[in-house]
Amino acid sequence: MTTAAPEGATPAPGAAHPSTPPAPRPSDGPARAPAWAAALAGLAAGVVTVGVGSLVAIVAGAPTDPLVAVGAAFVDATPAWLKEVAASTFGTADKAVLMIGEAVVLAALAALAGVLAARRWAWGAAVVVVLGLVAMAAALGRPDASWTAMIPSFAGTVAGLWTLKALVDRLPRDVTRPRRQRRADDPTGRGEDTGPTDVPEGQGRSADDGPATEVTRGTDRRRFLQAAGVATALGLVAVAMGRLAGAAGRAVTAVRDTIRLPAPRTAAPAVPAGVDVGADGVGPWATPPDDFYRIDTALVVPQVDPTTWTLRVHGLVEQEVELTWDELLASDLVEAWVTLCCVSNPVGGDLVGNQRWLGLPVREVLARARPLGDADMVLSRSADGWTASTPLAALTDDRDALLAVGMDGAPLPVAHGFPVRLVVPGLYGYVSATKWVTELEVTRFADATAYWTDRGWSPHGPVKTQSRIDVPGDGAQLDAGEVVVAGTAWAQHRGITRVQVQVDRGPWQDATLADSGGIDSWRQWRWTWTATEPGRHELRVRAFDPDGPQTGAAAGVLPDGATGYDYVQVQVG
Repeated sequence: MTTAAPEGATPAPGAAHPSTPPAPRPSDGPARAPAWAAALAGLAAGVVTVGVGSLVAIVAGAPTDPLVAVGAAFVDATPAWLKEVAASTFGTADKAVLMIGEAVVLAALAALAGVLAARRWAWGAAVVVVLGLVAMAAALGRPDASWTAMIPSFAGTVAGLWTLKALVDRLPRDVTRPRRQRRADDPTGRGEDTGPTDVPEGQGRSADDGPATEVTRGTDRRRFLQAAGVATALGLVAVAMGRLAGAAGRAVTAVRDTIRLPAPRTAAPAVPAGVDVGADGVGPWATPPDDFYRIDTALVVPQVDPTTWTLRVHGLVEQEVELTWDELLASDLVEAWVTLCCVSNPVGGDLVGNQRWLGLPVREVLARARPLGDADMVLSRSADGWTASTPLAALTDDRDALLAVGMDGAPLPVAHGFPVRLVVPGLYGYVSATKWVTELEVTRFADATAYWTDRGWSPHGPVKTQSRIDVPGDGAQLDAGEVVVAGTAWAQHRGITRVQVQVDRGPWQDATLADSGGIDSWRQWRWTWTATEPGRHELRVRAFDPDGPQTGAAAGVLPDGATGYDYVQVQVG
């Protein structure tokens, strides 16, 4: 016979109190998706966003896809000092570095969106929407953009949101390991198994619950990875299709390859045999087109069909002029050797090149338009909206300022301005070398500004006399004896008259000049140094134009070009 314990008595150890309900199992909270899976969901959604945007950009005829639009907007907003850091650090690879950096940032933000969406959908969706709005604003901010420019970004954003939601709903969930709760009446201290927290309360567990849970987790993970893989693959396919469709739809190179340029009315003067000094390490006097430097703001090279190209001349003129491609080729074209250099070229830098150009003198086109007397500047505009401010005098005097259609005897390379670009001797490219030119607006410096002058650069950019030591290289280890010191100097539209070399800040000594190819081209030089004293030495160079020696005062490229002497330090013995 069982006797009930008296009221208030303590039940015997191990006995259940008849009036006490079972204690609820402690919970670790709801199961949460692992961070790696959430980040992967965001990355896959990001790939889909970019892919759909790229593909829709081609279908909708948008001028550029969202990724490029954002990159271009970043370039436009870049302060001058940061642009110079990029140019000096990465040189002509600056655009590739920018696009890689943009992709890395986008990947990080996409992963963040996935992690946030796994916690709370609205947070992750907000990141995607903000990125989409940024891309739409960047697209609408491009020159001559219409409302249709934002369609690719909008479509990509919608696709990205849908993909992110679909993947987040399929995320595998971490299952909390069984946890033991220590009871006060458990003398062993091992506690009792409270079971996994994702087992619904009130349901029992069998001996097979643990293994079954692990199988479920593995199945969920595989399904998620399959879905994420499919989404990523589709996004990459869309990116590839967009690129291929763009190449097929804008195959300007194929058109270029069919063009045969007419013979010039005036051929370039014959190049003297002695323009090259013949020193190992000094490049050719004529820069191969494939090696010609390229510095511009175009992340994607504009594809301009010459059959639809026109040049509009307007502004402070008596008569507006419009010139077609066929009319340009039917004009009296001339050839000229001209050295071009970038204002971002540091002392001793290589952002300079010399080539033979074919084109129509700009002064002849301006003569048809008849500029008004108070005009002093021509604002040239590229097909992608970039502008340059060129002094009107430099386009109307006797120099060979050209609307160039040819380079090295062939049509311009697409990356160097095909079908038409400006070439102006004696001016840095940022105020003269407009590629893919479509417009010349005759105006005044007081009334208009150009792309780089809006960013702190000088409105006038005459090339400064410069010289460079090409050999020996900085830090070279030399044997004692005769050493060839050689390089290049330039002072476009003035010409190089003399070059001198200095050893260890001693007296300046004259170098031997190569033959001149004209005042608009650079000039090579050579000097033989009898190096007899072992140790470290410094070599410096300076060049002369008809007005005297170049300045030795060191200055950076901002706001209108670098100055100072190029030098190298070498070790003898």
